[in-house]
Amino acid sequence: MLDKLTAVSQRLGPGLRQVLSNIAWLFTDQILQMGLGLFVGLWVMRYLGPDQFGLLTYAITFVSLFSSVATMGLGTLVVRDIARNPECKNETLGSAFGLQFTGGCITLVLTVTVIALLKPNDSQTRWLVGIIAAGTIFNAFEAINFWFQSQIQSKYTVLAKNSVCFFVAAVRIGLVTIKAPLLAFACIRLAEVALVGVAYVYFYRLTGNKIKDWQFSWERCQELLSESWPIVLSGLAVYVYSKTDQIMLGAMNKNAELGYYAAAVKISEICDFLPMIISSSIFPKLANLRKTNYEEYLNKFQIYSDIMIFLWLGVALPISLLSPWIVAVLGEKYAKSGAVLAIYVWAQFGSNFGVARSTYLNIEGQLRYGLYLTVVGSLLNVGLNFLLIPKYGAFGATAATLITYFYVIILVNFFIKELRPFGKFIWRSLNLYKAASRLIGLVR
Repeated sequence: MLDKLTAVSQRLGPGLRQVLSNIAWLFTDQILQMGLGLFVGLWVMRYLGPDQFGLLTYAITFVSLFSSVATMGLGTLVVRDIARNPECKNETLGSAFGLQFTGGCITLVLTVTVIALLKPNDSQTRWLVGIIAAGTIFNAFEAINFWFQSQIQSKYTVLAKNSVCFFVAAVRIGLVTIKAPLLAFACIRLAEVALVGVAYVYFYRLTGNKIKDWQFSWERCQELLSESWPIVLSGLAVYVYSKTDQIMLGAMNKNAELGYYAAAVKISEICDFLPMIISSSIFPKLANLRKTNYEEYLNKFQIYSDIMIFLWLGVALPISLLSPWIVAVLGEKYAKSGAVLAIYVWAQFGSNFGVARSTYLNIEGQLRYGLYLTVVGSLLNVGLNFLLIPKYGAFGATAATLITYFYVIILVNFFIKELRPFGKFIWRSLNLYKAASRLIGLVR
């Protein structure tokens, strides 16, 4: 068996082997984090119950609405620029760090101010939001993650995150054991982000790099922002239409309904890391291939689309069928989450093809469409939630998500000329037999 695997590996090109190695590291990272997160997360959900878990989810979701300001939409741009021009490394990383630190500070002020206006008499919610929002400042250290992604060396970010993950998991278990208050779970979330930043710095230095060599450049910032502003607005719109359901359930003081819904969403999203892993690993290669061999680029992107559809079916089908038994581990208090999960998990096509389309738009220089479509999606989702949540609660939010994702992520590609190539990728992938044949041919 080992000889066969070795033979297959030798037939693969060095570039593909590097991509697969990077995917393996990222996959290992996420499997460990998913295992720990699922085990500890379910424990925390059982301890908090639907009401308190719903309130914590509301605070996290509320901060997420502003997270695009904190990240400044720089991720793929920084990775792309360093992959194309390694000599710009220090100036790009220094400028990205400065922009994201500033974005984190702005996010903290915005969230605290807005939640104070929305819930002036709810001090617990305001504290939860403020503590969680403080963590966005430490997201500035993601600049180091961008560097490792550009070099297809994600094993270092894996080591950094997992060194923190095990510690934080132990602390969360301890908080449940001592019956800690809700605010303690927000504090450990803040500590986790800060510790990951410290770990990034350690591994960056360990690989022979020096943060002191970074150079902050206003000119470079302007260049990055000139491209990233559609991503920032798009990210904000994405969170509006992907998180409106949870925000509205919390704003309507339906904390228990939000608890049921959030539990189903959390379980259905346990494999959301897979599309991101694949995208971050193949993005540099696809970006370079687009310049050198367009036909081969189209062929590889088709295979990328094939992977996304099998990934969707491989996750959605078993979770949907087994949803009653999966939710049972949370206890009878969450029984309503089972029916929600069975339906909601099918919305994961939105995550898979949403990430794939973002990759396509970035490479093709058509990021403005990402903004346009997410704005449309936001308006559609808000309208559907207003209609469906008051009467149907968690089930109404689920239906609104499915309808919005299908229209914005799938259907609209066939109506816009510049997006039709991506629509064709999806259409060809629907022929599962041919899609499977292409994937098999990749390793032959």
